Amino acid sequence: MPKFYARRRLGIVAALTALIASAGILNGPSASAALPTPVSAATARTYLASLTVSTESRTGYNRDLFPHWITVSGTCNTRETVLKRDGTNVVTDSACASTSGSWYSPFDGATWTAASDVDIDHLVPLAEAWDSGAGSWTTSRRQAFANDLTRPQLLAVTDNVNQSKGDKDPAEWMPSRTAYHCTYVRAWVQVKYYYGLSVDSAEKSALQGYLASC
Repeated sequence: MPKFYARRRLGIVAALTALIASAGILNGPSASAALPTPVSAATARTYLASLTVSTESRTGYNRDLFPHWITVSGTCNTRETVLKRDGTNVVTDSACASTSGSWYSPFDGATWTAASDVDIDHLVPLAEAWDSGAGSWTTSRRQAFANDLTRPQLLAVTDNVNQSKGDKDPAEWMPSRTAYHCTYVRAWVQVKYYYGLSVDSAEKSALQGYLASC
């Protein structure tokens, strides 16, 4: 084949591939959004040093004050969007519910093949956010926090592990996989810093300890 036609053919193939990818037709990890990567340990240490240290108060907290799992695109809400983002070979129906796929939980290293076995964790729990400043926010800001796909705040994890975490901070609970500790605390500090949330003294000490080992 003459070089001109070969180059032209390659150009057409490349253009078609880009078009298909932009239309969302390709499957697999390369076609799905990646979990937001937390800031570096050095940046997290800087952020942590600037956070206000304060005692926490849960007066007036109600989970419903954080509207969550809002519609993100089409029929997909935030939970379904994270399931598609964090899963492998995820297939969804017309309502965007995941009908098959697999999900690896970075908290405990377990892999699940049923979406019902997976929770979407708020890395900084809603109650913890309320305790450390979100009680004074507007409803729209609490909604943005509860559905934040830009910061490393939402991730798919084993449901009973998420339930055991509850609303605990890193002084009270950490993932059983020690290999994930550095990622977890970097993400925690980034989210608290971005939203201007405070830390209590035990929480700050724990974060400093974990970040020192990153």
